[in-house]
Amino acid sequence: MNRGYLILASVTLLLGGGSLYYWWLSVEEFIRGMVPLLLLAVGLITLSIGLRQTPLLAVDGDLDSDARQQRRRFGDFLLKEDWWAIWLGVGLVGLGMMHLPESGVVRADDFGLLQLLALNPGGLKWSHWSQLTEHFLTKGDLYLLQFFLWSLLLSVPCRIMGISTRPFLTSFTLLYLISIAVFAVGGWVDAPQYNLEPPLVALIVGLVIANTVKLPPWLSAGFRVEFYVKTGIVLLGATFPLNLVVTAGPVAIGQATIVSIIGCLTIYFVGTRFFALDRRLAAVLSVGGSVCGVSASMAIAAAVGAKKEHIYTSVTLVVVWALVMILFLPFVSKALDLHPGVAGAWIGTSEFADAAGFAAASTYGKMAGDEEAAIKAFTLMKVIGRDLWIGIWALVWAIVATTVWRDKDRGDIPQRGEIWRRFPKFVIGFFIASLLATLVSNSYSATDFVEIVKPHLLQPIAAVRGWVFIFCFLSIGLTTRFRDLKAVNMQTITPFSIGVIINVIIGFILSVYVFGDYWSNLS
Repeated sequence: MNRGYLILASVTLLLGGGSLYYWWLSVEEFIRGMVPLLLLAVGLITLSIGLRQTPLLAVDGDLDSDARQQRRRFGDFLLKEDWWAIWLGVGLVGLGMMHLPESGVVRADDFGLLQLLALNPGGLKWSHWSQLTEHFLTKGDLYLLQFFLWSLLLSVPCRIMGISTRPFLTSFTLLYLISIAVFAVGGWVDAPQYNLEPPLVALIVGLVIANTVKLPPWLSAGFRVEFYVKTGIVLLGATFPLNLVVTAGPVAIGQATIVSIIGCLTIYFVGTRFFALDRRLAAVLSVGGSVCGVSASMAIAAAVGAKKEHIYTSVTLVVVWALVMILFLPFVSKALDLHPGVAGAWIGTSEFADAAGFAAASTYGKMAGDEEAAIKAFTLMKVIGRDLWIGIWALVWAIVATTVWRDKDRGDIPQRGEIWRRFPKFVIGFFIASLLATLVSNSYSATDFVEIVKPHLLQPIAAVRGWVFIFCFLSIGLTTRFRDLKAVNMQTITPFSIGVIINVIIGFILSVYVFGDYWSNLS
């Protein structure tokens, strides 16, 4: 990277961040506020220009073979979404921890960077347009600054992972503006009456836009579904007490094991015995429909040497069923009047996409008046329980493909590190965030926890998490074009759907009747 760009970017970003932290946020004058905004803008532009000139951060197409080899030496820690989700999520938790007031000292007017990132109109409960207009006129400069901070936090990791900055920022600008509108809809006083929950609204708006307006392909640069959902799950860890994860983990893993094994074997044997599916396609479908959707499909495809069309078929079925589940599970749970914790566990055992499942759990949690219970149960079941099976099934199917099927051209030889290679690393970030938040919470008295830790750390983190998940749900909708979905036939639809239905039934029995009391009392 050119030293001139590096120096200029560093100086302007430090000056912008410093002036922002030390005087603009306390003075709240527009003219003074524009100074750090301009400095941050110049720093961001300069940094993006300079990033093009270093082999580590350049887009692959712009690199020669030596530069590509140099880039690979840095490994997954800088080039994979899982690790960047950890760096970003844990970093935000650490930022909030450093800004916490001391025990016994309450600052009602405290407003730090974490609070700035958390700002949204979702809690306004506005009943007239004038209230919404007044909110944006009063806090317009804060939202402008928030946009710059989100752009900086997300564009730099994406650039390092090989995504060009200019299309990303253009795409993210659209994403941010729509997210503001989605939060505003959720902040309407009558929104709960019409089930206008932000996650569901974001998904529907994205689907409508993607399937009615022809978006240019480069605009998808900012629609990073996996990056957003993994970052959100890491942030989710900060609102989970570690003792809850430890005590509930065995129950979640046990329930997930039952569902994963039954669902996977059902799809595979129905597909191969009754519909004569290719064994590799059946393997991809079996794990995609019983564990973790797209991520699982890609992991198993690599393990057994599946064809590209096998991945496309599985992804198509995953997307269609994930959308069905988002609409089906919350409203059925409401009709059955399920406890939010029970419904969250049922969604966690039935839904196989993290983002879609979180949307469903969040939607029902708000319907039932206890979003946290639904989200906690879902996360324990899906993230702690079922996602762990991606690596296990990848190893199992790799062994089957190279020993039982006896066709080494069709599968990779399993290695000792296969489970770690397939393991969803962002789960580590979830545990780190949970540990940090638990340690901080335990260092305060019960009174200070309510007056300091919750309003100054946990609630802002939950709101920041809300932003990241809205980015995710919008991205799902904006990247789902029904006309582009891979055509599937009854040979693949039937076994996959049978597996999904069995997952839903078994998940319901386990969540409601077997472990119902446990999930109802989850705290």
